[in-house]
Amino acid sequence: MRICGVELSGNDAVICLLNLEKQQFNIPDCRARKLSLAKEHGREELVQFQAAFAKLMSDYSVDKVVIKGRLTKGKFAGGAVSFKLEAAIQLIANLDVQVLNTSQLKAAIAENPCPIQFADTGLKQFQEAAFTVAYAAHAA
Repeated sequence: MRICGVELSGNDAVICLLNLEKQQFNIPDCRARKLSLAKEHGREELVQFQAAFAKLMSDYSVDKVVIKGRLTKGKFAGGAVSFKLEAAIQLIANLDVQVLNTSQLKAAIAENPCPIQFADTGLKQFQEAAFTVAYAAHAA
């Protein structure tokens, strides 16, 4: 099963593909590490973001998208734009999308610790949260 982990941060959707096949993980190459929405955006730019995300998921035969949940209140609450991006992703037809909150993420990682260090994955540092979400989704 191929899962795309997503961390929404500001105007960006940081992604990481993670494939589990025959009890072995691999990280497939992907042409994009993140998709961004213009700071000054309207309906048209949001539709373009949605279409680009859907095309990427289709091109890489992603079975499931898992988004790292954000708080809605408090000091560490997600911004309005990140919730727009989440809605745009969730509304893509024929795409299985799930949101994992922090407690679900921590529980999955605690039960099944990642067998390798993130530094050994070859991913960029800013992709760590997206990788963790994808791994937790496989582990759950």
